Amino acid sequence: MAKTKSSFFCQNCGHESTKWLGKCPSCNQWNTFVEEVTQTENKNDWKTETTRSKINKPKNLSEVQSGNEWRLVSPNQELNRVLGGGIVPGSLILIGGEPGIGKSTLMLQLGLQVQQVKILYVTGEESEQQVKMRAQRIEQNRIEQDDFYILTETNTKNIFLAIEQLQPQLVIVDSIQTLYSPMLDSAAGSIAQVRQCAGEMMKFAKETDTPVFLVGHITKDGTSKRTTTKWNNHWCNHRR
Repeated sequence: MAKTKSSFFCQNCGHESTKWLGKCPSCNQWNTFVEEVTQTENKNDWKTETTRSKINKPKNLSEVQSGNEWRLVSPNQELNRVLGGGIVPGSLILIGGEPGIGKSTLMLQLGLQVQQVKILYVTGEESEQQVKMRAQRIEQNRIEQDDFYILTETNTKNIFLAIEQLQPQLVIVDSIQTLYSPMLDSAAGSIAQVRQCAGEMMKFAKETDTPVFLVGHITKDGTSKRTTTKWNNHWCNHRR
């Protein structure tokens, strides 16, 4: 029987410790450490039994082909500018900010406007009807995107099963705080779950060359701002 491992995380800045501490050595806040399960038995990755993994092998620098890499150009020119000219295949992109600033609307607008690309919009906060009503407001009841699919799910295992069946070319997750991985016993939105789910999404993006957008929220009182910023700097450096 596999051992269950746990760590203590600061709920203010995300600092990890092997034991409980009264004061966080990173942000100097008191009584912010919470124990979270980081590993349970049957440790697996995102892939299902029928999914083939792409194994990267070392290459000599002279063997690497240089040139302009293909990018998916969206109708939003400002978004293209921020992303360096378009969406790179296999990239993991975090759209972060406070609630109500338009993150979900921006991602839904992107999915509706990109043509000839199969898109999967995973929503863990809203129902299918809510997403449909917002889409109608954005497109003024003229929805012409036939390759836009909605999935209301928060379990990452079920999400990857749906991805395997649909084979989308672009995945949008709204939001990362609502997802949970069955590999951990922690609650959705905890630091351990956010790291695990983001890690699974990043591995999926790299192994399948599928770009993934993750929507990340900052709480209204601002207590998760440091955690989100630290997590943003960590994961978004893995974009190809």
